[in-house]
Amino acid sequence: MELTPATRLVRALVLPLLAAATPVGAAAPAPAASTTAIAAADAALDGFLAQDDAARRALDPLDTLERGEPLSAAQFRLVFDPALTALQRARNAAARDALAQIDLASLDPAHRISARAYAAVLDDEQVMLSPPVADMLAMMPLNPVGGLQVDYPGLASAGAGPLDSAADHAANLARDRALPAVFASAIARYREGMARGVTSPRPVVETLIGQIDALLARPPERSLFMSPAQQPQGLADKGGLSGKSAVLARNRLRAEYRAATVDAVYPAYRTLRAFLANEYLPAARTSVGLDALPGGAALYRALLRHHTTLDCDPAQVHALGLAEVARIQAEMEVVKGQLGFTGPLRAFFDAIRLDPRYHPRKADDLAQGYRHVAQIVAAQAPRFFVTMPRTPLLIMPHPAYRARFEAGGSYSPGTADGSRPGVFYFNTFDLKSRFLTGIATLYLHEGAPGHHFQISLAQENPRLPDFQRYGGNTAYVEGWALYAETLGYPMGLYDDPMQHWGTLDDEMLRAMRLVVDTGLHSQGWSREQALDYMLANSGMGRSDAQAEVDRYIADPGQAVAYKIGALTIQRLRGEAEARLGARFDLRAFHAQVLGSGALPLPVLESKVRDWIAEQAAR
Repeated sequence: MELTPATRLVRALVLPLLAAATPVGAAAPAPAASTTAIAAADAALDGFLAQDDAARRALDPLDTLERGEPLSAAQFRLVFDPALTALQRARNAAARDALAQIDLASLDPAHRISARAYAAVLDDEQVMLSPPVADMLAMMPLNPVGGLQVDYPGLASAGAGPLDSAADHAANLARDRALPAVFASAIARYREGMARGVTSPRPVVETLIGQIDALLARPPERSLFMSPAQQPQGLADKGGLSGKSAVLARNRLRAEYRAATVDAVYPAYRTLRAFLANEYLPAARTSVGLDALPGGAALYRALLRHHTTLDCDPAQVHALGLAEVARIQAEMEVVKGQLGFTGPLRAFFDAIRLDPRYHPRKADDLAQGYRHVAQIVAAQAPRFFVTMPRTPLLIMPHPAYRARFEAGGSYSPGTADGSRPGVFYFNTFDLKSRFLTGIATLYLHEGAPGHHFQISLAQENPRLPDFQRYGGNTAYVEGWALYAETLGYPMGLYDDPMQHWGTLDDEMLRAMRLVVDTGLHSQGWSREQALDYMLANSGMGRSDAQAEVDRYIADPGQAVAYKIGALTIQRLRGEAEARLGARFDLRAFHAQVLGSGALPLPVLESKVRDWIAEQAAR
C-alpha cells in the first residue's frame, strides 16, 4: 500500500520513539529494592514517560499547539487525518506493554502515583481509540465547545509560544496557510459520517455556522489572525534591526499576515461554512441524544468513563442528580427569604430574571465586580494554600466574535514559563441575562483558586512528568474548580445573600447537569425538555440555559464530571477531617490534592487516603 505524505511524516516522527519506549521496563529492579535500585527504577519510569509523551505529542497536533509549543505546518495538517488513529493505537499498545514491565513496588511513592495515573490514562486511551468509539467521534469532528473552528483564532493570534523571531513568525504563517487542508480533512470526515448514518445534531451544526459567521463578520484587517503583526517592534529589536530596515521588516511582516489571512484563512472558513450550511445541515439528525445513534448507548458510557475516570451507570447518575437538585433547593428556600422574597421558589426564579437589581446595567459592572472579588481572594489565599501560582491572571471580557456562544465565564491557561498569562473571561453578551449574583462563585471557579491555581501550579512544577503537568481529566480539573467555589464560604464572600444565592444557583447548575446530560443521551429527552427542566429548577437566564443545553448536546458526558469530581474531593476532605480531628490542616490537604497534577479520581483517592493514614500514625 502506498503511504500518504501524512502517514510517512507520522511514522518518521513516532516509530523511533516507540522503539525507544518499548524496552524500558526490561531491567526493572526486584521488589526488595535498595536505595540505588529505587533510584534506577524511578529513572527508568521517568525515561519511559518522557519518551511516550514525546510519541503521544507527535500524534496530537492540537494539544501541542494549545500548550504553546512549536508545531510545523506539516504536523498541523495531520489534524483529522485518519492515518493518525491507527498510529495512535500502535503507540498506546506499545506504551501499555512497556509500563506493565515496571514493578510498582520498586518505585518511590511519587513515582508510584505517576505510574498508576499513567496506567489509567493509557487504559482510557485504549477505550477511546477502539474502533466503535474513535470511528464515531471522527465522523463528527468539530465541536462548538472548544472545537478547532472556534479556538484557532486565539491560538493563531498568540502563536505556538512566543513570536520572538522571524522563524517563529514563519511557522505561524505556515500554519495559517495550512488551515484549508485541515478543514478539508474535517469535511471528508463529515462526508464519511453522512454515508454511514452518523451525523451531528442540527442544533450543533447551526451553532458551528453561527460561530463561523461571527468570525467572518470581522474584516480580515481587524481579525485575530492579524494580531501577531500589529506590534512587531520586538522582532525588529531582537533581530538587531533599526531605522529604515526595521520599518521595512515590520511592513513586510504585516503584508505576509494579511496575505495569509485573506488568501488562506478566510477562504478556509468560507468553504467550511458553505459545506456545513448547504450540504451537511440538511443531512444532520433532528435527534439530539447519542442514544439515537447505532452504538450510541455504548459510546455514551465510554464518554462518561472518559470524563469522570469512573465506570458510571447513566441511570444512577440521573438519580444522584435528582437528589442533589432537591437538596440545593432546600438551601435556596432559606436564602430566598433573606433576599426578601416570600413567594414560592419557582416564582423567585422568574422574578430574579426580571428584577434589575440582580443584573448589570453595563459591562463595567461585571468587570468591577470580578476585580473586587479577585482582590479579596488574593488577600485570603495564604490561609488556604501553601503555594500560589507564579503565572499572572488577567480578567477580560470574551471576544465579541465568540461571546454569543459562550457561557458566563471561562478560563484560558497561561504557559508554564509565564510568557502567556492565564485569562479569566467573563461574558458581556446580552447583559440583561447576566447576573450580578454569580460574580464571586464564577471567579472562584474559572479564575482563582479554581482553574488558575490547579492548572498553573501543575504547569509550574518541573518535578512532575509532563502528562501530570499539562494533562488532565474533566472530573479532576472541573471537580477541583467546583470544589474551589465552596471556599467562598470561609472567605466570607457568601455572607452577602446575593452572592450566597449565586453560588447555590451555580451549584444547582452542576447538579442539573447530572440530570439533563443523562436525560438527553440515555433517556430520550428533547432539547426543549432539557431547557424547560433547567429553567424550572434554577434562576438561570434563558441565554445561559440554552447555551448549557446545547453544550451538553455537543459534548456528551463532559458536564457530568464536574459534580462527580467535586463530590469526590469533598468526601476525601470529610474523611480527613473526621480521622485527623484537630490535626487536620486544610492547607496541607489542598497541597495533597493539587500537588501531583490532575489525577484520575481512583488514583487521587488512593493518594489522599495514604496521606491521611500517614498523618494519623504520627
